[in-house]
Amino acid sequence: MSTLAWSDDLALGIEQMDQTHQEFVALRAAVEAATDEQLLQRWKDLIDHTQIHFDNEDKWMRDTNFAASNCHTTHHKAVLDVMREGLNYGLKGHFVVVRKMNAELATWFPQHADTMDAALSDYLKRIGYDTVTGHIAHPQTMPEQQIHGCSGSTDTDLTAGEQPAACGH
Repeated sequence: MSTLAWSDDLALGIEQMDQTHQEFVALRAAVEAATDEQLLQRWKDLIDHTQIHFDNEDKWMRDTNFAASNCHTTHHKAVLDVMREGLNYGLKGHFVVVRKMNAELATWFPQHADTMDAALSDYLKRIGYDTVTGHIAHPQTMPEQQIHGCSGSTDTDLTAGEQPAACGH
């Protein structure tokens, strides 16, 4: 069984993101502990939470000049699609598929948080983005063009010493 517990190692320093991630970890643990009778409802709860979780991050990216086509947003869609497919299997009585997917999430999530979400968090902090109000304290630090792809670059020159927001896999 692949367990995942919240720890400070997963914290990224943006309150709303960290709270959502803590909730994700707790809901994933609830699926792991679920009996067969509880499994599908707990899995649905995790899917519903993950949809809101990803919608929020995708909004933050749109608000701050990450394009809808960037790898982070694409990754969100792929993960949700797989989770929904797992639900379809579960509805047909294939609970082992749901349980395996949930176990895989315990491996996937720390990697995603440590790469894609960490890069987003660093970027949002650098530009002073408030995830609650949408206010950007330092709009002059945002790229003029939308960020596409997985490199986080914009095809424009970066300021001396500035690193592009990386997007890991």
